[in-house]
Amino acid sequence: MLSFALVGCGRIAKRHSELLGLNIIEGARLAAVCDIVESKARAIGENFAVPHYTDMHQMMQSETIDVVVVLTESGNHAKNVVDLVKYRKHIVVEKPMALTLDDADKMIHACDRAGVKLFVIKQNRFNVPIVKAREALEQGRFGKIVLGTVRVRWCRTQDYYDQASWRGTWAMDGGVLTNQASHHVDMLEWMLGEVESVFAKSTTALVKIEAEDTAVVTLKFRNGALGIIEATTATRPKDLEGSLSILGEGGTVVVGGFAMDKINVWDFVDKIPDDETVIEKFSVNPPNVYGFGHQAYYEHIIDCINNNHRQLVDGLESRKSLELINAIYESIETGLEVKLRFRPERCKLGIMDLKI
Repeated sequence: MLSFALVGCGRIAKRHSELLGLNIIEGARLAAVCDIVESKARAIGENFAVPHYTDMHQMMQSETIDVVVVLTESGNHAKNVVDLVKYRKHIVVEKPMALTLDDADKMIHACDRAGVKLFVIKQNRFNVPIVKAREALEQGRFGKIVLGTVRVRWCRTQDYYDQASWRGTWAMDGGVLTNQASHHVDMLEWMLGEVESVFAKSTTALVKIEAEDTAVVTLKFRNGALGIIEATTATRPKDLEGSLSILGEGGTVVVGGFAMDKINVWDFVDKIPDDETVIEKFSVNPPNVYGFGHQAYYEHIIDCINNNHRQLVDGLESRKSLELINAIYESIETGLEVKLRFRPERCKLGIMDLKI
């Protein structure tokens, strides 16, 4: 039985605390929670009958903890992880792992030096339709990939951003690309491979925030494929879709639904018997906006720790999509195509005291 502690008791903590506190994850239990806002920590702590703290260092010294889960503001992830490494407990951090590449590198180095496993949550990689699409990709059924696209058409009104002062800021959050669409950016790169270059445009259309609420990106992959990212939180009046499309010489797959949770198209040139039932078997109706992926990801964490298996998304793997997001912002600021690999010069993400 592994004991987990949460650092940060905001919106996403509800999902994590339910999975751990209600004994949904076999081999895991919720041991303690922490937030600098005492009322937030107390609410979750009392709900699951575990101690709550306002100081994460006191919590780590006072409780028997095997794994600490960092759920704080995106801009604080790096500082929190580096501070927690000294306790030599494995660390889970919500997406994005950090906002700057320098911070990501500090996290990776600190965890490697301390012998701590660093898990970055990319739960959509565990969605049932995505697992099936990845299986087809690894079997070579797509052949030469021609085009990959992701679309995030979600609704976030001003009320959402006003719930916390850090939301939508460059220093602590970023916009739709860094927050809501970060899973989809990761998914596109995971499926199609390394990106050669990006060109992007963005706008802040319907809300008052520093960063963007809408963006479009074109990508060129090193394997010759092209890609498109369409991301917005300006869909009205409600969420519409979160989808992935892969088009290749051997076939086409479209995973749609709200959060890449439903197979809309599964069509290959060379058929196999399994194809006839894929859409029925591998499309699921998730119970909430987070889908089933967090549960599968926690099961993966437990397996990696107990059996010393390789993580699907460690620090280095997560850094890839962070670099891509930084490159997209660089293109937005410069108006130019940006080639990977690169060092940001104009990207605003994660910059404190930025003059807009």
